[in-house]
Amino acid sequence: MNGIDLLSIREQFNKNHILLCFNGPITRSLIEEIGKALRNYLQADNAQPGAAMDVFGVYIELTQNIRHYANRMNYSEYDGSATVVVARDSSGHYNVMAGNLVELSDGEAVCRAIDELAVMDKAELKAAYKTQLRRPRDSEEISGAGLGLLDIARKSALPMTTRLVDVGGDRGFLSILAVV
Repeated sequence: MNGIDLLSIREQFNKNHILLCFNGPITRSLIEEIGKALRNYLQADNAQPGAAMDVFGVYIELTQNIRHYANRMNYSEYDGSATVVVARDSSGHYNVMAGNLVELSDGEAVCRAIDELAVMDKAELKAAYKTQLRRPRDSEEISGAGLGLLDIARKSALPMTTRLVDVGGDRGFLSILAVV
């Protein structure tokens, strides 16, 4: 623990306008508490009410996806951990980033789904969202990369981006960035 330069980390956070950063096991109650803190940060940052709701919605969707995935995969507390960062860029947009360990094949599927969403315009995203809403839900089917990602894409000012880094053992670290 002595090797951590907290001042350097703080300076990096300030330089990158990071409002919130979390790394560790994520539970439902923790998602809620961090969500409350995020709302307070956005309010202190004078975010427009619509933008604040969109940032909050994207944060909730990404963190709940991570929690549900880790539970479904029976990952340990360590392997099921999340890394979440919310920052404001120089143009006034909020960057909501979330990452977690995934099976490589699952990460590749999410990357493909987000790549497909990235080429859609707002009208196409709205139509795809409505189509997905009308689809019957199969309780046995894994629902990742569906309605939630469409909702995030609709709230985003720019196309979402992903990065999947192979960490060995058929697993990867999947990062998703949404700019709101």
